[in-house]
Amino acid sequence: MTDIMKKGTNKNWSHFLSLLKSALLHRPKSRKDLLDFIRREQSNDILDHESFSMIQGVFDVSELSVKDIMIPRSQMVYVKDTLGLEDILPIIIRSAHSRFPVVGDNLDDIKGILLAKDLLRYLSDKNKENFVLDDILRTPVIIPEAKRLNILLKEFRDSKNHMAIVVDEYGGISGLVTIEDVLEQIVGDIVDEHDYEDDLYIIPQGKTSFLVKSLTPVTDFNDYFDTKYNITEFDTVGGLVLSKFSHLPVRDESVQIDDLIFTVLRADKRRIHLLRVARSS
Repeated sequence: MTDIMKKGTNKNWSHFLSLLKSALLHRPKSRKDLLDFIRREQSNDILDHESFSMIQGVFDVSELSVKDIMIPRSQMVYVKDTLGLEDILPIIIRSAHSRFPVVGDNLDDIKGILLAKDLLRYLSDKNKENFVLDDILRTPVIIPEAKRLNILLKEFRDSKNHMAIVVDEYGGISGLVTIEDVLEQIVGDIVDEHDYEDDLYIIPQGKTSFLVKSLTPVTDFNDYFDTKYNITEFDTVGGLVLSKFSHLPVRDESVQIDDLIFTVLRADKRRIHLLRVARSS
């Protein structure tokens, strides 16, 4: 081992011993103390930002309830139990979801959960006539708004379910939550095969609407939309939009900047992920 390698090894070992000593002498007395300690070590380059963000997410999951992250009733994509196969397929294609609540007379009348993959067998002409929606429905998981996310995550893992229907204190449907919603509190936004491509920042959705990733550089956004937003004050579109709110916005909140309307499509407790941009006129 060279002298340089020895010096580097000794330096790392000394730093580790110092960190261990500090942790033992100043044992955190609360979660906040522990998180503050980890934050200090992140500033010393012991942890990278993503690792610290995940640790913070684990703390959040143990403190948040289902009500904090659920998809509210008004935004649920569902299937009526009276629909035929030809009517259900456009709903699945348009939403790109893989699981859907199936309802009867109203949203409080949950009949079951439909998995998009269960429709595959009926796509051939010879099997279409055998389609009966009730035959392929899965039993819904019903949970209260107050359930803690860490408990829900364990239940999802144990039961192999990926979606739960959320009810309020009166038994009415208040929303739904998926295992992806819970995991995103830890690891941030999860991109699946239906999401936008990684190397694309701006994707047209018709002539007047665009999907825009929050990490889009303001310079690229200006070039694309012929805008003149300040590139010295903000690096990304997400930062620009966030500055126009007095709080961290949630899904479907909008703000107008000049002649463009920015609508939040995806956000968590820490940042905006995806926006829809449309011209106001």
